[in-house]
Amino acid sequence: MFALVAGAVRTRTAQVATILVLAAVATAVTAAAPWYAYAAAARAAATDIAAAPDGQRTLSVRQGAEIESGDPGAVVEPFADRVRTRLPLPTEDVALGMITPLAVSRGGTDVDVRLAYRDDFCDQVRIDGACPAARGEVAISRAAAQRLTIGIGSRLTLRDTVSDRTVVTTVVGLYSVDDPSGAYWQSSLVRAENGLDPAFTAIDTFSAVMLKSVTLTYDSVIPEGLISRPGTDLRALLRAADKQLSPDLRLVTSADQLIGTIEADRTVIASGVATAAVQILVLAWFAIALAGRYTGRDRRPDVALLKLRGSTRLGILRLLWGQHLVPLAAGTLLGAPAGLLLARLLAGPVDDTADRTAALLIGLGAALAVLLGGLLVLAVLEALVVRLPLSELLRRTSGGRGGWRSGLADLILVAVAVTVVYQAGVGGPDGGLAPAGAGMLALAVALILARLLSHLAGRMGGAALRAGRLRTGLTALRVARQPGADRVFALVVVATTLFVTAVGGGDAEQRARAERGAWELGADRVLTVQTENRTTLLAAVRQADPDGRQAMAAVVDRVSDLPVLAVDSTRYAAVAAPGLPGAPPGAGAGGRLPLITGEAVGVRAERHGKQPARLSLLLRNETTGLVVPVDLGVAGAGTTVLRGAAPGCATGCRIVHWSLTGRTGAGVTVHSLDQLDPAGPVLGAAELGDVARWRTGSTGVALDVSTSAAGLRLDVPVNTSDDVESGSRAWPVETTLPLPAVLAGPEPDAWRFADPILGVFGTPVPVRARAVGAVPVLGHHGLFVDLEAFRRLTDEAEPPGEYQVWLAADARPGLVGDLTAAGLTVVADRTVAGRADQLGAQGPAVAARFGLLAGAAALLLAAATVAVAAAVDRGTTREQLRALRVQGLPSRVAVATGRYGVGVPVLAGLVAGLLVTIPATRVTGARVLPFTDGWDVLPPPGVLGPVAFLLGGLAALTVLGLTTWLAVRPFLRDLRDDR
Repeated sequence: MFALVAGAVRTRTAQVATILVLAAVATAVTAAAPWYAYAAAARAAATDIAAAPDGQRTLSVRQGAEIESGDPGAVVEPFADRVRTRLPLPTEDVALGMITPLAVSRGGTDVDVRLAYRDDFCDQVRIDGACPAARGEVAISRAAAQRLTIGIGSRLTLRDTVSDRTVVTTVVGLYSVDDPSGAYWQSSLVRAENGLDPAFTAIDTFSAVMLKSVTLTYDSVIPEGLISRPGTDLRALLRAADKQLSPDLRLVTSADQLIGTIEADRTVIASGVATAAVQILVLAWFAIALAGRYTGRDRRPDVALLKLRGSTRLGILRLLWGQHLVPLAAGTLLGAPAGLLLARLLAGPVDDTADRTAALLIGLGAALAVLLGGLLVLAVLEALVVRLPLSELLRRTSGGRGGWRSGLADLILVAVAVTVVYQAGVGGPDGGLAPAGAGMLALAVALILARLLSHLAGRMGGAALRAGRLRTGLTALRVARQPGADRVFALVVVATTLFVTAVGGGDAEQRARAERGAWELGADRVLTVQTENRTTLLAAVRQADPDGRQAMAAVVDRVSDLPVLAVDSTRYAAVAAPGLPGAPPGAGAGGRLPLITGEAVGVRAERHGKQPARLSLLLRNETTGLVVPVDLGVAGAGTTVLRGAAPGCATGCRIVHWSLTGRTGAGVTVHSLDQLDPAGPVLGAAELGDVARWRTGSTGVALDVSTSAAGLRLDVPVNTSDDVESGSRAWPVETTLPLPAVLAGPEPDAWRFADPILGVFGTPVPVRARAVGAVPVLGHHGLFVDLEAFRRLTDEAEPPGEYQVWLAADARPGLVGDLTAAGLTVVADRTVAGRADQLGAQGPAVAARFGLLAGAAALLLAAATVAVAAAVDRGTTREQLRALRVQGLPSRVAVATGRYGVGVPVLAGLVAGLLVTIPATRVTGARVLPFTDGWDVLPPPGVLGPVAFLLGGLAALTVLGLTTWLAVRPFLRDLRDDR
């Protein structure tokens, strides 16, 4: 038996090679699927963790405590031991801390500030001065120092608003945070909320009596391996941790969102890869059955001969099945390692031992499914052949289609396909078998069209022959009567649809990532920089790029209740990525007051009434951005000249606001403002008396502001009985008010019952917002404003925000160096392409890439089947055409019939597949899968763009056309030799 099988294999090398190729391609894809899925899921998890904010990996345990012994250390260490003992999961980068809320008085008003001790504080900041090491020493942020107008060596009195006790501290250092997005700073207790940044001190400071009530913190990072490890239910671990720590310890974490993203990635990858692999498996069985049907014609004489020699039916089947087992087994053995190698090249290694074992076992099962499924379909075909009578086996021509059995099979397949398509339409593109909807719809249409093609070809062939058109008639009849031509047509339709859909899906997914990258970053390249304030940021960018076409300053505030994106609107159109919405109007240059360029100023002012009034001026240096408070003193009776020092204004300072403090009835008229060193006028009565140049507060008790030819008049409101600070200011109008802005998302609750007011600038500012669906960087929730207007409306303190420089796509190579030379420190450098690559590790991109691989495999399966069909029919068709040549058929007609008889079904299937792809993607709702981290700012692009459709069609035409040409080339050469 073995010798007979080996002889049959050697005799039919082409047919055996075809089945081997089909088995190898199918096995390679299906065996690659599990390894690819496990490796890609691990890589996606690692990428998700790297891309997620550090706050999504942090874990904080907190407890209220009383320092009874006067020794803070005696409270911290037992707390840390309790947390370590009761926390049921490992952590790393632990930082112990102790925090208490206090207040600092500023101009008679309390401003909230937290006093904090925290492990390794000085290693996490850049600090001017000394690190607090002794009792009573504190380090405050530079922004807090500006707002409080204090510096190193200043006394800072902190007050407990409940007990009204105070503690006096000494400022020994000014700090700025190197990496505000780092894990160390993710606890809400060490970030400013409505008050000042925390003041950090040595632990011994908490031995003071008024600092007995504190909050202890144990902040740590969840290890990356614990988050990404398959099979680890981190949510369950966190719930168990919360249960074990309660009731005296409280667990705070934001890891749930990151866990959800990782789980969604695993689900999408597993579903997408499994769907593609199953489609290829079924398509491979179909192609193997079709190849077996074609090659079975050559085996019919062998079966007839064995029957004549008295062989049993089982013996004949064993011989026939042995001929199939050899190529199927060889293809499986070749395809399995090739698939594993391909998966490793595409997705990388599987590091986890359990996952690696599972991937290998599932891959082995997939390879056996190709082998056993192929054997099964071929066994059924051979069993049907063995049952045929000798007369049928010895016939040289086929009876065409397979009768009622073939029709029943087509009907069942169409019913299944319609069910899947219906399910996709009802359940949505993410439900059940919906991802296979396009292929199933193509199958249903292909089976119907195949029968129609056979019928029309027969009718056309007869009509053409009667009309004397031999070439058309013979070609059509060959298509109609060629056994299996309808199945080849159907296979080409399905393969073309799968391939073009995969190409379109891959292209759409890439476009979705690129568009998201542009919206998330705002420009082709974005630098995160460190600098003192918005003024120095704008100055540095304008110095490095004076033309304003390659770089733009931007500030992103994500921590406020209403996030804010502020950009230099004058440069936005030249620098921002294409497709982003336009920026709000800029601040403009009209109405700008002249700068003060002296170290001292003098004001000629006239007091009204008998109440004393203290006049002051707040300036901001236009080079350094530092605020310069100028105390002009109390205005005397009549007209007097008030003087005040303005240190640091030699390089130019602008007026931030006038401030008047006094009781009801107090008021002054400012006649002129001059600088004294060097001497020179700044504002005269005409500028001070221009009502369009000045504004008062928009909320609370506001200063009465009026103008006349004499100058600017400031009066304390008559309904104020005490000294006032809030609402006691007058600001210059140097930008459009209300502030033009673009708002995404719902209005803040306060805007629904009053005029829109923005309070993040240090003073409430009226806003005129235009509603849109989304704004760059911030997405569906945030405010988009002009940075220059933002800066000019800022009062003493710098609002929170991340400083950025957006670079245009054509920015010159040396621009980053120029920005550095201008005083900026680059701490991060991101690009749209890099962000798109990072998103390429998420589930939708991974599934799309494997879908493209599966689509290419489907096209190869169709091409191999076309090749075997052409090779098997070669001999019979050559004899028929030779007979017709003897009867006078022209040589050119015979050659055309041989060429087009094979090419027409393939070309028709290709065209039908392309045409079916368009409605198939729409009917089944095929679309780009949503990002697994929940980002949904933009609608996903269409899954079948015109470029992808054209390129996919050309690729399919190239593969199938080249295969057909190579398959018929020997046949056509023989026909030409017969001339």
